Amino acid sequence: MEVSVAAPTVIGRVHRTESDGTRVFLRQCPLCECMCGLEVHLDDDDHVKVIRPDRDDVWSKGFICPKGTTLGRLHEDPDRIRVPMIRDGETWREVSWDEAFAKCEELLHKVRNEHGIEAMTAFIGNPAGHSFSISRYGALLMGQANFPMIYSAGTVDQWPKNVSSVLMYGNMWKIPTVDIAHTDYWVIMGGNPQASGGSLLASPDQLAQIDGIKARGGQVIVIDPRRTITADHASEWLPIRPGTDAAFLLAMCNVIFDEGLFDLGAVDGLVNGVDEVRAACATFTPERVADFCKVPAETIRRIARDLASAERGGLYGRIGLCNQEFGTLASWLVDVVNIVAGQFDKLGGMLFGKPAADPLVWQANTNVMGEPEFGRWKSRVRGAPEILGQVPCSCLAEEIATPGEGQIKALINIAANPALSVPDSQHLDDALPLLDCMIAIDCYMNETTRHAHVILPGPSPLESPHFDELMWAWSIGNASKWSDQLFATSDDYVPEWEIMARLGWLCAGNNDADFDFEMLDDGWFTVMCSMYGRDPETTLPLYDHGGPERMIDLQLRMGPWGDRYGENPEGLNLQKVKDAEHGIDLGPMVPNRAAEVIGTPSGKIELAPEYILGDIPRLEEALLRDPDGFVLVSRRNIKSKNTWMHNIKVLVKAGNRCTLLVHPEDAAQLGLVDGADARVSSEAGSIEVPVEVSDEMMRGVVSLPHGWGHNKTGTRLSVAREHAGVNSNLLAPGHFVDQLSGNAAVNGIPVEVAPVSA
Repeated sequence: MEVSVAAPTVIGRVHRTESDGTRVFLRQCPLCECMCGLEVHLDDDDHVKVIRPDRDDVWSKGFICPKGTTLGRLHEDPDRIRVPMIRDGETWREVSWDEAFAKCEELLHKVRNEHGIEAMTAFIGNPAGHSFSISRYGALLMGQANFPMIYSAGTVDQWPKNVSSVLMYGNMWKIPTVDIAHTDYWVIMGGNPQASGGSLLASPDQLAQIDGIKARGGQVIVIDPRRTITADHASEWLPIRPGTDAAFLLAMCNVIFDEGLFDLGAVDGLVNGVDEVRAACATFTPERVADFCKVPAETIRRIARDLASAERGGLYGRIGLCNQEFGTLASWLVDVVNIVAGQFDKLGGMLFGKPAADPLVWQANTNVMGEPEFGRWKSRVRGAPEILGQVPCSCLAEEIATPGEGQIKALINIAANPALSVPDSQHLDDALPLLDCMIAIDCYMNETTRHAHVILPGPSPLESPHFDELMWAWSIGNASKWSDQLFATSDDYVPEWEIMARLGWLCAGNNDADFDFEMLDDGWFTVMCSMYGRDPETTLPLYDHGGPERMIDLQLRMGPWGDRYGENPEGLNLQKVKDAEHGIDLGPMVPNRAAEVIGTPSGKIELAPEYILGDIPRLEEALLRDPDGFVLVSRRNIKSKNTWMHNIKVLVKAGNRCTLLVHPEDAAQLGLVDGADARVSSEAGSIEVPVEVSDEMMRGVVSLPHGWGHNKTGTRLSVAREHAGVNSNLLAPGHFVDQLSGNAAVNGIPVEVAPVSA
């Protein structure tokens, strides 16, 4: 059956019309934490002519990155899937939504009836956090399905930060960040905000922020194995050996305590565990860790002194600290250093955000839910302990491939490409064809979804409204913005939030014919009302519609600037945010909020969680290792978005970005030639990749970008295939993880590098 695709119908609000008839629409880019305001220009045929920055946007103020300019190309990409597809053997066919869900019911029920719910799971990808629907209805899918375990990109990305946050502050998503708009001394570790957009640090145009700090007489120190563009803008680049950040940070703590620089400042009286931290760092002197970190002892002392003595200073650590062998220790110590240096909960220091829409995930505090118990169960094959409900995502391959009770037979893959993105990814690519049922929610037939039995397409960014919620929890300012849906979807299109609810319904063993979205949605909203302190019986009748907009309105109204359903008539609700085309500016970050944000049973910051302190002996053992030998780190580019955005020609046409960066002296030692291929080998595998000799790398460290390897048969990514690159995750051992969080250690992988002979 061939399903026709209707011509695009414009349903968004026109902001202005140019003299040549071009209509201009305002939107927010949904791709990262920059949350940039856009102007989308449409021609007479409703095609996107150009996308430009919205210079009046209250948040981004005219900033935009290359990815944001390509949303029109993404929307019009001929390779993008627009209607449901079913695979019969090796043949794909387009089908109606009803036929697609009938097939989902058949496949899911067969697995459930024959093998039980233990044989079913889901994998959730990074785009879910930026999705209008998935971020709000993923819980409804999972709540109905009641899978024993799920997998996610979180265990490649930021699980160590979630572990340290839940133990320190009582909630895994209450993650403080540095007030870089007001700081005078900013230390960046394991982060490259120029390319990432500021992961867990929401701010547009972070290079301008760095330049601004320097212009007002401040300093920016970038600590990274690679001299990135971020480092080029900084006052100083300090190379460090990958995987040693926790030792470096413990040495900073040592200096702060030993030299009398300790000061809790704004959180004095609100912190437990200072003495335990003092004892834990006592033996980690700068001199002891210098060779391990490849950082001179006096440099460590200087950074510690300067941070502690700065009037407004902050230390920021991101993904390079998370996805390494000591990820939780390093992530925890970022916050510890800020706290003991007196740079926490103060202007220009490390602060909690103040999101206008009270985040749903902020409601689950340990003072109500109880403190987390890690390792409540273990994975069937490897015996990996559960951490915050998940095990390392690399476990999925063996759980599919290994026979026995509990073998995974059904997978729902949500906006993820784990066949490229997880460590030891070839094992998962080999295992996916063994599934009896794989259902993908995705816009592309990529390296993972080519194995699916059913693909249910999500909307393009221009076919969906947009409203960020959690990103504002770690933003350097407070604002609220709404984006209308620009293009209509087809009349029979099933909204993504209904897809999530419907799949959860089927996973629970229910029949599709009995599915009632309105009933489920009202039940979900009723739960939310109770969580936010609203009476559902009086709140439900106030709405004549369900879906995400009703949820957002509740969160805005009950948030810190909300109208509380009439109690504060001047407060916010969704309609007021919609009426403000360029957004509503709610001011800068707010200090002295820790007491109201913390949700631990004690009501205080738990500075020294026993669970985390217990990993220090493992770090002590690592100090005895040979500090030489080559290690591999990942890198990202401002034109990439993990494993996707590579099918947009304008983003990939300018040369090969998938190269192995090698320091010139290392290249000479190894016999490597710029432009020639090198063979990079680890215990997990071996790949061949062109060499790029560059002094931006520190010695002993080589770098590959992640997200490439688009050479698989059966994909429909015509542009990406022409720029395939190699998959760095073929070198990442699946068992190489941070032991406290289960997060993959894809930085600091021991490798051997050699030229490929002709």
